[in-house]
Amino acid sequence: MWLCLAAFLVFFMQAGFAMVESGLTRAKNSVNIMMKNLLDFSFGAILFWAVGYAIMYCSGDANFLGFDTSFAFLSSANSPTDNAGYSLSAGWLFQVVFAATAATIVSGAMAERTKLISYIMYSCILSAIVYPISGHWIWGGGWLADMGIRDFAGSTVVHSVGGWAALAGAILVGPRLGKYSKSGKVNAIPAHNMPLAALGVFILWFGWYGFNPGSTLLAIGGISHVAVTTTLAAAAGAIGALIVSWIKFKKPDLSMTLNGTLAGLVGITAPCASVSASSAVIIGFIAGIIVFFSCLFFERTLKIDDPVGAISVHGICGAWGTLAVGLFGERAIDIQYWDESSTIQDGLFMGGGFGQTWIQLIGIVSVLVYTFIAMFIVFFIIKKTIGLRASDAEQMEGMDLSEHGNIAYGGFLFESTGPGAIISDSEIEK
Repeated sequence: MWLCLAAFLVFFMQAGFAMVESGLTRAKNSVNIMMKNLLDFSFGAILFWAVGYAIMYCSGDANFLGFDTSFAFLSSANSPTDNAGYSLSAGWLFQVVFAATAATIVSGAMAERTKLISYIMYSCILSAIVYPISGHWIWGGGWLADMGIRDFAGSTVVHSVGGWAALAGAILVGPRLGKYSKSGKVNAIPAHNMPLAALGVFILWFGWYGFNPGSTLLAIGGISHVAVTTTLAAAAGAIGALIVSWIKFKKPDLSMTLNGTLAGLVGITAPCASVSASSAVIIGFIAGIIVFFSCLFFERTLKIDDPVGAISVHGICGAWGTLAVGLFGERAIDIQYWDESSTIQDGLFMGGGFGQTWIQLIGIVSVLVYTFIAMFIVFFIIKKTIGLRASDAEQMEGMDLSEHGNIAYGGFLFESTGPGAIISDSEIEK
């Protein structure tokens, strides 16, 4: 029952991601964004049922890659007749919503210029193969699990995988039309609906109470501590981003503060059951600061166009959260959720030395290299075959009309000029 309830909460995060992504981009691409967020779960669920779960939770003897045929298509749980079958169903349900989260992260970084068919193809490969392999390394008894890595609810398993895949995709698809001038100047492309984005963040925060506390996998007393650390880190992340944006921009920036909230949540996802409440505040606050400067670095220095800051929120802050276990982790807290043989060492700042920190770093780097290379190859093949990027004319008209023949806001008047304008092919010719 607890796993199912937690899975329902995490599934609701799909709505949050769709709202954040749509709100932070332009109105003329909203239908396209909603479609992608629906389809990455729809295709992903079928493929994770067919093959992904069997890869991710194959025997621990397969340290790097394996496939358990008894889990393919959920095997006996297709028609369960006892509690064992129901338990497998609950386990799969909880894991499939995590797989969908990793896939949908990429959508934001590649928003407003990626072809729908290309998006579906990448999402299928990520859900069926790429995500389950690294997930097996950490959660399925693979080589990183054997080393003693701790990623309780998925700062690396889920968020960094999505973030590094987003980085590969954003590089290969290129920036949105008009984002950078020929001189290299960064042009602002304003969000069309900040209230929608804010509502999405509130939904994501709510869903995170399934994400982190649900990862206890059982309804135990420790759920309450995980909920507390999750809450404090999110709040501290918002405050951290608020302060630095206020100092840097001379005014408090809502989009940065919203991303600070998400950064705090991503940052606490790995250490939520291994750190004290005080450490959670520090982890979240630092994550809020990290995400601010990371977003500016990718946009202004590397010239990588990420409309929603997904690479920074999920990739960079996912890495920070995983590292935080090795810095702030406490064995006395962690052991409440594990047996004596599998609990972590005390973190560096808790007097435990570098042992756990090195393990966490190895996991971070390994998953980064694997995911980025694998998804770069996937995106490169898609780009060279069916194409990855929408044409300039399609981007100017908006993906809603060019790909779907539809608009999100019927009866509303749109700008006739500027980055948010809907410009048809005939108008371009004029």
